[in-house]
Amino acid sequence: MSQKQYTADSIQALEGIEHVRLRPSMYIGDVGVRGLHHLVYEVVDNSIDEALAGHCDTIAVTIHEGDGISVKDNGRGIPVDFHQKEQKSALEVVMTKIGAGGKFDKDSYKVSGGLHGVGVSCVNALSTSLIATVSRNGKLYQQKYSQGKALADVQEIGTSTSTGTEVFFQPDGSIFQELVYNYDTLAARLRELAFLNKGITITLTDERRKNEDGSFPTETFHSEGGLKEFVAYIDGNRESIMEHVIFMEGERDNIPVEVAMRYNTSFNENLHSYVNNINTHEGGTHLAGFRRALTRTLKKYADELGLPAKEKVEITGDDFREGLTAIISVKVMEPQFEGQTKTKLGSTDIGPNGPSVRSFVNDFIKTKLDNFLHKNPEVADALLRKIL
Repeated sequence: MSQKQYTADSIQALEGIEHVRLRPSMYIGDVGVRGLHHLVYEVVDNSIDEALAGHCDTIAVTIHEGDGISVKDNGRGIPVDFHQKEQKSALEVVMTKIGAGGKFDKDSYKVSGGLHGVGVSCVNALSTSLIATVSRNGKLYQQKYSQGKALADVQEIGTSTSTGTEVFFQPDGSIFQELVYNYDTLAARLRELAFLNKGITITLTDERRKNEDGSFPTETFHSEGGLKEFVAYIDGNRESIMEHVIFMEGERDNIPVEVAMRYNTSFNENLHSYVNNINTHEGGTHLAGFRRALTRTLKKYADELGLPAKEKVEITGDDFREGLTAIISVKVMEPQFEGQTKTKLGSTDIGPNGPSVRSFVNDFIKTKLDNFLHKNPEVADALLRKIL
């Protein structure tokens, strides 16, 4: 039986882009429908980061015929000047190198959802074609790529009176099992982002079909009420036991936290948690802090109220969350996620000497919710009756 020699030549050192193409699920979750849509979210996240930094308020997403996607914003525009260390333009560095981007520079982005520049270079690696067009310094620049590699240097293609970045990409059919984008799936995420970032306008246009008048279907997402409107939207078909949404916001060491919650007559728990606009489906330390504070604060209020003996039953944490619709959103400078797809927040501290996110959220909710309950006894009593 012959055996192939195991030598130094057997060891492969893959460059970042090649590794993304070989193991795409490590970066985008899977190569099915979920991963396909995740490509769009990664590019949109970069535009949202520009908005969080105060440089962008409009984002346009277009699904083109053939299911190519373009994302355009009115941010600062990705720098195109020469990068001394990499010996190529900064735009090419951002688009082709894993771990490149402005997210490491605290002066460029205080908080960001698109972490470490991994996102857009992964999108590039998993696309047969990607075209980046940048409006900056009164000029229009463009660079084209295929499967993560630049086809030519950055070209100056015209003049511009605005600033911003547009990224067009065509997902690679040799990587993905499905190449057709679902309009409703994208709309749900963009609507979510509009609620999470009040004041920003996001549009979604579908060029694969036309309205009767020949125009393309377009939807605009914009929210001035933020999380309060988000809870009302999610809770739309349920009967609420309180007139208004409870809204709490605060900040510590430049880390803002927002919570909106309302109880309805159902017995379902409906919690949504976000870190830097990313939906942490699996929760994490911020959600754990919220749940702990909710249970303890409501239990303490119930004890203070002195319930009649016959009503003194053992109330568990689940009881306090039945019929609750709540959204918690934190924006952390350097979040530690468990995995690149960022569905669960790990142990993250606030600042070098600050508390953990769990204890910060716990203390914040305890204080704010306790104040609300004592200032609104009628709402508190209705809430307590529901729990009992």
